[in-house]
Amino acid sequence: MIYKNVLITGGAGFAGSNLAIDLKDYYPEIRVVAFDNLKRRGSELNISRLKAKGVEFVHGDIRCSEDIHSCKAFDLLIDCSAEPSVHAGMKDSPQTIIRTNLVGTINCAEAARINNAAILYLSTSRVYPIEKLNSLDWEETDSRFRWRTDNKMVGFSSQGISEDFPLSGARSIYGATKLASELLLQEYAFAYGIPVLINRCGIITGPWQMGKVDQGVVTLWVISHLFRKGLSYIGFGGNGKQVRDMLHVSDLFDLVIKQLDRPDNWDGRVYNVGGSNALSVSLLELTNFCIAATGNKIPIAAVKETSSVDLRIYITDTKKVQNDFSWQPKKDVNQIINDITSWAQSNRFLLESVFV
Repeated sequence: MIYKNVLITGGAGFAGSNLAIDLKDYYPEIRVVAFDNLKRRGSELNISRLKAKGVEFVHGDIRCSEDIHSCKAFDLLIDCSAEPSVHAGMKDSPQTIIRTNLVGTINCAEAARINNAAILYLSTSRVYPIEKLNSLDWEETDSRFRWRTDNKMVGFSSQGISEDFPLSGARSIYGATKLASELLLQEYAFAYGIPVLINRCGIITGPWQMGKVDQGVVTLWVISHLFRKGLSYIGFGGNGKQVRDMLHVSDLFDLVIKQLDRPDNWDGRVYNVGGSNALSVSLLELTNFCIAATGNKIPIAAVKETSSVDLRIYITDTKKVQNDFSWQPKKDVNQIINDITSWAQSNRFLLESVFV
């Protein structure tokens, strides 16, 4: 490990706090700082976890350049901060999401330049255009929608969506801010020689995620079953057949460790990161996993109307990241659901303040 002082923005959020704690456990000799504005409800619950593991916490906002520049010197910045909802800014002003996701990236990039630090950026699969993804030919089975394998789109195969998938077209305000941030960071890598690596993540999930309908749906599904709260299948006919792949946050950490050991790849390179076909589920299939894990069956309403930013199917082609880092996920869907269930049961009192 060549880095000794790590700053993680969004460090009290789900991905940020888990990466911070795992990094400190894996490299106890390094200094890890979690930087967060605690805007997201439930993030405050992670402060005691961070401090118990020896991770320093700094309350600050990436939208304020003075906040991030006031941090002590660092040599690696892991940017996990974001307004993560694809629906953000669609019906009201986009200023908040632009300032958080794009201006925040500018502030992070400048702080990294001043500190001569590397940047690991957690981007999103939502940079790919909605219409192009939804135009891929598909078929319907008893439990899910499924892409036909004879689609001829560049960047598509039976393995899913690769980094070569076309980027022209609308992708939501959220997706646009993340893609713009990627491009900006690649320019910083070119202009200033800053090591930059970008992970375009699909659904990352696991314990300590405060799930919502528009972000963290797997955790939301598990906890709603555990607490016997109603849910809805939204869009595409309201049958719950839309499909995503998922990845346990501990498998993301395993990848990050491998990436840290390969500084030659940090040239602005982009990787699609997810669970691929093996860890793909529809909402309908996810419901059955949750029933098996919790023993509870709950009412699920059907909302047929589809949002303009929703996707019928998204599955990550992880061939590039697997080949470059000899990495693949270890936890299957059943293990992921059981991990979340066990965590939620053990922390029911805490979680009731967020979810009930």
